[in-house]
Amino acid sequence: MLKQEGVEYRYRDYRDDPLTQAELKRTLKLLGLRAAEVLRRNDKAYKDLGLNGKESGARLIGLMAKHPTLLQRPIGIAKGRAVLGRPIETLLDLA
Repeated sequence: MLKQEGVEYRYRDYRDDPLTQAELKRTLKLLGLRAAEVLRRNDKAYKDLGLNGKESGARLIGLMAKHPTLLQRPIGIAKGRAVLGRPIETLLDLA
């Protein structure tokens, strides 16, 4: 979709190059969201880890760094702003 709209972007594969805890903290700040708000509750790791979504932000950030599938995606970051691509068209707000 971004390519079709002529928007330049760099894709980062979250599985091969997961966000660090520091990057997650910065991203959450840019999004204006708490860790629990970007937690994928239907993810296998969520169930395997016995999470309930009420864990502390610090704990969730640590777990998201170790289990990147716990983080909702895609997330677009540009020019000091970030958006969660849900729906995907939201990414165009950064263009």
